[in-house]
Amino acid sequence: MQEQGVLMTKILIVEDNEMNRDMLSRRLSRKGYEIEIAVDGAEGLVMMRNNTPDLVLMDMGLPVMDGWEATTQAKADPAIAGIPIIALTAHAMEEDKQKALGAGADDFDTKPVNLQRLLEKIEQNLAS
Repeated sequence: MQEQGVLMTKILIVEDNEMNRDMLSRRLSRKGYEIEIAVDGAEGLVMMRNNTPDLVLMDMGLPVMDGWEATTQAKADPAIAGIPIIALTAHAMEEDKQKALGAGADDFDTKPVNLQRLLEKIEQNLAS
C-alpha cells in the first residue's frame, strides 16, 4: 500500500531554469512522483492554492516573485501553510540556509542538486 502512496505524491517544482526543471522533473517522475511545474514564485503560489501539492521544491532566485517572498506568503496562508517547502539555491552559505528557513522553508538544499540527498529530504518532509 505504501508503494501506491508514493505514486500519488504530487511535487510542485518552482524553477525558472529550463534545464534544472527538465532534469528534476524527469528524475523525480522516474521515482514515481507526479510532477507539476511553475516558472516563478507568483505562479507557484497560485498552483499551491489550486492544486495542493504534497511538497514544493522552491528555487529561491526566481523572476516576478522570488522564492523567499513566495515561501513567506505560502506559510502565511492557512490554506497552504502545511505544505512542506524545500528551498533550492545555488548559494550554499549558512546565511542563505538561515534566510530560507527564516522565510518559512521546511528544509534547504543546494544546487547543483545531489539527487540522492534531495530524495532523502523529500521523503523526510513527506513523512513529517
